[in-house]
Amino acid sequence: QVQPVESGGGSVQAGGSLRLACTSPGFSSDNCGVRWYRQAAGKQRELVSSISHDGYPRYAASVTGRFTISKNKAEETVYLQMNNLKPEETAMYTCKTYGADCRTQNNWGQGTQVTVSS
Repeated sequence: QVQPVESGGGSVQAGGSLRLACTSPGFSSDNCGVRWYRQAAGKQRELVSSISHDGYPRYAASVTGRFTISKNKAEETVYLQMNNLKPEETAMYTCKTYGADCRTQNNWGQGTQVTVSS
């Protein structure tokens, strides 16, 4: 695998939920973390959530209480559960790995689109 791969995006109505997945071989190690970013059209990219190589989660203030990040080592996947989505959270969501043993040539995924309608 040359880069992380995202999945799980799609279209939902406001208040709906999606679960994004970022898969990368480095997640089976104990030395690879991941950050989830989003970038809406015409806006700056922002950090949504991260999970460190040792499993410590962090969240942007705007998503705290609604989003949950987790890692499944056996599946080599980091999930971002997104609940009660808002229209302003329509964006391209992209994962980026970091750490000593992420095991890909590129640490950026290509992104998965999330569209939230009102």
